[in-house]
Amino acid sequence: MAIAERQPPSLEPERLAAISASSTLGSIQLALANLSPAYFAMVMATGVLAIACRLEKIPVLPEILLAINLVAYVTLWTLTLLRARHHSRRFFGDFASHRRGPGFFTAVAATSVLGVQLVLQLGLDGFAYWMWWFALTLWIMLTYGIFTALTVRENKPALEDGINGAWLTAVVATQSLVVLGCIVMPRIGANSEGAMFALVVLWLAGGMLYIWMISLIFYRYTFFRFHPQDLTPPYWINMGAMAISALAGALLMSIAGASPLLSSLLPFLRGFTLLFWATATWWIPMLVILGVWRYVHHKVPLTYDPLYWGAVFPLGMYATATFRLAEVFSLPFLFALTRLFLGLALTVWLLTFLGLILTLTLGLRRVLKNTRPRPRMQPLIP
Repeated sequence: MAIAERQPPSLEPERLAAISASSTLGSIQLALANLSPAYFAMVMATGVLAIACRLEKIPVLPEILLAINLVAYVTLWTLTLLRARHHSRRFFGDFASHRRGPGFFTAVAATSVLGVQLVLQLGLDGFAYWMWWFALTLWIMLTYGIFTALTVRENKPALEDGINGAWLTAVVATQSLVVLGCIVMPRIGANSEGAMFALVVLWLAGGMLYIWMISLIFYRYTFFRFHPQDLTPPYWINMGAMAISALAGALLMSIAGASPLLSSLLPFLRGFTLLFWATATWWIPMLVILGVWRYVHHKVPLTYDPLYWGAVFPLGMYATATFRLAEVFSLPFLFALTRLFLGLALTVWLLTFLGLILTLTLGLRRVLKNTRPRPRMQPLIP
C-alpha cells in the first residue's frame, strides 16, 4: 500500500532550543535547512542564456550573465556544504525523497554548463576539462546513490505523489556531460576514439533514461487526477531534457569529421538528433496550454519559487539547441525560432531574477526587524 511521502524534520531536535532563542538565527537556519537541492537550476538557466546570447552575437550581456553565474555557483556550493554540515539529517534525507532527490542532479548540469561558458567566453579549456571530470564524478555518485536510495526505501509514495518533471533533471545532467565533452575534448586534444565512444554511450543512455521517465510522467498526466497545484515549473523539463539531448546530438555531429566512430554513426546521429528536437518542439504547445489552465483558468498565484529556474532553463536550451540544429542541418529558417525563444527566455529569466531579489530583500528586512531591540515597557505607576 502506497503512503504519502514524509519529509524529515527541518532541524535536528537537539538544536531547536538553541535556535529558538534567537529569531534571526532561527530564520537563517530554517532557510538553510529548507534550501532546495534544485537551486542549481539558476546556474543552468543563466549559463545557457549566456551561451545563446553569445551565439547570437549579443554584446555585453554574455559577460554580465557569466559574472552572475560565477557568483551564484560559488554561493550555492557554499550553502550546500553548510547545509550538509549543519543539517545533515535533512540533507541526506532528501536523497531518498521522490520529490526533492532528483533536484540534486542540477548540480551536475550546472557544473557542465558553467564549464562550457569558461571555454567559450574565457578560453579556460584546461580548467573546464577538470570540471568535466568533477561533473562526471558527481553524476556517478548521484545516479547510483539516489536511485538506489529510492529503490530500497521501504515506505514509498503513490505514483501521483512521487513523480514529477524534476526527475528528468537526471537526463539533463547526463546530456550536459556530452555537451561539455564535445566542446572541451577536441580543444585539448583528448578526442580519442575512447572518449568519443564514452560520449556516444552517455548520449544514448540519456535518451533511454528519458524514455523510461517520460512514460511514467505521461501516465501520471493522463490516468491520475491532476490538480493545478500539481503542475509545478519543473514540468517544463519535459521539453528541456529533449532540447539538451538534441543539442548534444548536434555537437556530436559537428565533431564527427575527426572521429571514424562518429563518422560511421552519422546517419544514426542525424536521425536521433532530429527526433529529440521534434519531441522537444511537441511539448511546447502542450506546456503552454497547461500553463494557461493553471494560471488563468484556475488563477493560481504567480509567486517566486526557486523551482521556476527549472522553467527558464528549457526555454534557453531550446533556443541554443535550435541554433546548433540549424547549423548542422543547414536550415537557416530555424534561426528565427532561436531568436524568438531567446527573447522569451531572457524575459522569463529577468522576471525570475527580480523575484529572487525581492524575496531576498523582504527576508533581509524581516531579519533586521527581528534584531532591533524592543523598547522597554514603562510602568503605569511610577
